[in-house]
Amino acid sequence: MNGNARQFRGVAPVMPLDTSLDSSPSTRPPRLWLPKHVQVTAAAAEQPHTSEVLRRLEAAGVDDIRMLPANRLAGLSEGCEREVYARAKATLALVVAPPSAIKPQPIPPSADWRIDLAKGCPAHCQYCYLAGSLQGPPVTRVYANLDDVLAGIGTHAGRGTITSGTAERGHEGTTYELSCYTDPLALEHLTGSLATAVERVGTGQYGDDVSLRFTTKYDAVDDLLALPHGGRARMRVSVNAAEVANRFEGGTARVPERLVALRRMALAGYRVGLTIAPIMPVDDWRTSYGELLDDVGPVLDGVPGVDLTVEAITHRFTPGSKDVLLGWYPRTQLEMDEDLRAQKRTKFGGVKHVYPREVMAELRGWFTDAIAEKLPGAPLLYWT
Repeated sequence: MNGNARQFRGVAPVMPLDTSLDSSPSTRPPRLWLPKHVQVTAAAAEQPHTSEVLRRLEAAGVDDIRMLPANRLAGLSEGCEREVYARAKATLALVVAPPSAIKPQPIPPSADWRIDLAKGCPAHCQYCYLAGSLQGPPVTRVYANLDDVLAGIGTHAGRGTITSGTAERGHEGTTYELSCYTDPLALEHLTGSLATAVERVGTGQYGDDVSLRFTTKYDAVDDLLALPHGGRARMRVSVNAAEVANRFEGGTARVPERLVALRRMALAGYRVGLTIAPIMPVDDWRTSYGELLDDVGPVLDGVPGVDLTVEAITHRFTPGSKDVLLGWYPRTQLEMDEDLRAQKRTKFGGVKHVYPREVMAELRGWFTDAIAEKLPGAPLLYWT
């Protein structure tokens, strides 16, 4: 670790890797996404980070790399809806984040601020939260002006209301969520953006009282393990009951493999967490989610000083996201029946379809008790 970097408040020194505790349930290599097509806008081509991304893409064997003469992506909207979806999901675009995307935005209840390394995700989750919230085809856009994006960490330090200065989570300092509009680990082998953010924050470049958070459904953590993170990053794995994960989460690492990645990160001294999402009251849901929680304890057994948190998010959808998802996955078995839901108004006047109050109360009561019983000492940060 950089000798000038101080440990984050309340965090034990980073533990050396102990390979005797690092076991895997399979011999499968990490799940890595490779785009079939890459587009680089003219503005992105001028950014220093772009050369590193292109180097990684070429090393991975991606040869369809198109350098665009302007800043507009090309050819993504041709064909029927399914063709547009398939082409976009196979495309990575290197673009420059506009000023509106560079300024950190509040992101309660997860963190103080949102920092976007990219927008779009290569996974094929049939409940995708990005459906309806991003404009145009679901291409994954990586921000080439990485220095500009990360600069907001320094300008907003000490200004948050979710963790910064609070009694419950103040030990985390000012927190920055990296996975609001993407899964940064899914792209890391191609971009290196996440490692850059972790190392800069870990060595105190933006101050000693800030920390990063990211959630992932992937497991390729090798490049993060030896970073000088200084205890200033929390990696959470998004997990779900087997019935939900196996049916609706295409193109991702399996849940057991995500949990192994969680263990490896915890052994490397990272703060870790579970994002249980989206929770669904499927048949025999208590048994299914109980088995999920039962699997976590053994995974973290023997990890010294483990710092584990839990976040719980129930399934919801909007009229717009439902239309988009049915276009992407016309044969989905995902329940999106407005008659079975209650309406919740957003602060902007929109409508979300959530579970009825009595269902939410039953789910929340069971999860609160089960987490306390099966994962003692792991706080439930929020329920939504």
